[in-house]
Amino acid sequence: MDHLHEQACEACQTGAPTVSEQELQELLPQIPDWQPVVRDGVMRLERSYAFRNFRQALNFTHQVGELAEAHDHHPAILTEWGKVTVTWWTHKINGLHRTDLILAAKTDRLPGSAG
Repeated sequence: MDHLHEQACEACQTGAPTVSEQELQELLPQIPDWQPVVRDGVMRLERSYAFRNFRQALNFTHQVGELAEAHDHHPAILTEWGKVTVTWWTHKINGLHRTDLILAAKTDRLPGSAG
């Protein structure tokens, strides 16, 4: 199986299938710090990263933003003192697409993701 962080993201169209429960369970071990959460009836992937201060958190937020822009796929990002929470999901399908898991894996590989 290819590593998620090495896979290419694909544009998701309205009506595309969401990730199946089986596929989600097969791929989650590659992104063990990410949690599936349901918010407003929509399945999402969420992870919080810890940092020593606000500047580091803000720098990481900028990196996540650049990743999102590069793939034209945008997460919710909450930046706080010493913490950044990133939530990926696909708005067009109101759920998780494989691209969300790929981008979660790519987020984990950003410089500074270890805090």
